[in-house]
Amino acid sequence: MKKTVLVLGSAVVIIFAACTKSNDNNQFLQAHDANRMMDSMHAVMDRMNAMTMTNDPEVDFANMMMMHHEGAINMANAELQYGANDSLKRFAQKVITDQQAEIMEFESILATLSMDNMDMEFMQEQMDNMGKMSKAADVQLITGDIDNDFATLMIWHHQSAIDNASAYLHHGNNEQLKMIATNIIKAQTMEIQELADWLKANKR
Repeated sequence: MKKTVLVLGSAVVIIFAACTKSNDNNQFLQAHDANRMMDSMHAVMDRMNAMTMTNDPEVDFANMMMMHHEGAINMANAELQYGANDSLKRFAQKVITDQQAEIMEFESILATLSMDNMDMEFMQEQMDNMGKMSKAADVQLITGDIDNDFATLMIWHHQSAIDNASAYLHHGNNEQLKMIATNIIKAQTMEIQELADWLKANKR
């Protein structure tokens, strides 16, 4: 039996079901290893876990968030290619545009940085945040419906970005990176609510 969680706005419904079974709402669960969106989540988590940490918050935050953004872009591209819902496709295109722009900002800032700030607590927070994203993603109800799975998993992907940005604000020194972190928190908090509202409105 696999424990799965369906997040609908502020309501959390706990469902116990085998991954190939349907529940009373006629929602069909799909094995995570057969799901296109989950593959994208796992790929970015694997890359971040394999990253060599410098323990410098500026360098590690920038590098990790670029990988994190690339994961969101991959998920958004899958939504554009395979999704059916126009509002989610517009959302996905905005994710691509915004996060590609932020990747370019990170690259520009990284080119000016030197490793002169050592903070082991920040590194541990980053690792803990990755673990939280991984665990949260692995208990979500995924159905094989691209729109549902994109909205569901992007909520947790965004939450991980918010957690990492918040950690940077507590530990980092670079004013440009602090501005990006603040923008990530503001923008992605709003986008999480938008996705949660979509899931609630489109409950099967």
